[in-house]
Amino acid sequence: MNSNIRTGRVSDWITDAQCLSGISKFLTGPNPELAGLIEQECSKTSWEGIVKRLWPKAKCIEAIITGSMAQYIPMLEFYCGGLPLVSSLYVSSECSIGVNIDPLSKPCVFSYTIIPSMAYFEFLEVKKDHQETGHDLTENHVVVDLVDVKIGHDYEPVVTTFSGLYRYRVGDVLRVTGYYNNAPKFRFVGRQKVVLSIDMDKTYEEDLLKVVANATLLLEPHDLMLTDFTSRVDSSSFPRHYVLYWELGSKVKDVKVEPDPKVMEKCCFTVEESLDSVYRKGRRNDKNIGPLELKVVRSGAFDELMSFFVSRGSSVSQYKTPRSVTNEDAVKILEAAVVSKFVSRKIPSWELHELHSSR
Repeated sequence: MNSNIRTGRVSDWITDAQCLSGISKFLTGPNPELAGLIEQECSKTSWEGIVKRLWPKAKCIEAIITGSMAQYIPMLEFYCGGLPLVSSLYVSSECSIGVNIDPLSKPCVFSYTIIPSMAYFEFLEVKKDHQETGHDLTENHVVVDLVDVKIGHDYEPVVTTFSGLYRYRVGDVLRVTGYYNNAPKFRFVGRQKVVLSIDMDKTYEEDLLKVVANATLLLEPHDLMLTDFTSRVDSSSFPRHYVLYWELGSKVKDVKVEPDPKVMEKCCFTVEESLDSVYRKGRRNDKNIGPLELKVVRSGAFDELMSFFVSRGSSVSQYKTPRSVTNEDAVKILEAAVVSKFVSRKIPSWELHELHSSR
């Protein structure tokens, strides 16, 4: 790209007509001064704040950073150099649902106010120990209207849209955080889905994101950051165990990523210690869950995973890294990319009194 700016002409290998047309609108002639500035900034030791350095007039970064996308917030903050992260809309594949009326708030407190004119909204109350995967509403489900939701409760939106969907379950979990005038505000919690389970344990997407976030704090003193991750249950040995696949990046430019084994083992233990009491009981007391395994994959492994799912029909624009992988071919892609493995050496704590407070 920089050579194109310097010379004022598009590289010969770019042949796509739409791409050529788009670039030509901006590449009107040689600009060696701009190319030199870009090269100077990108050649520095660290890319911290690179967005603000390259685009000094930028006011904010608009991105989807709710739910599973929240994992990318630390990486965005690293590159953005203090620019506010804005998530203005909550949109699903089925319809537009809500708007963030306080877009400059911190990502951790983003809430969306439902737009009632976009569809007819009903809400199915969600309790983690009673979550179901089916999409049929039965008499056993408690469905309430928008005006009847309660602060602090979790709900799954059920939409009837102008395009013909009737009482369709969206699959997202929203938590009521307050009101804007009389309109409820919701925080996106995650997808209503158990991503990992071996015996009695049930690890939901929201839980997995939190425990991984706890563990990755250990990487910060070593100038490492988590760029993407997924997980699965390994049933090839007994007892079965959780496997995490992490792709790591360095905060320092052109430095090879070589994680310290002791740090990675601490990450394994931190994940296990942060999981719920049912999991920890299975590890320590029942011994029906094996030690968690953490596998670091090479850079670009998750790009390969995305290409695989897109080739199978997934939409590029709506693709999200799956937080658990069960497809055998997808697992093979990840396994082929593994560069190092680590196992939890410690057994997480568990006390008898936690039995009655577990989900």
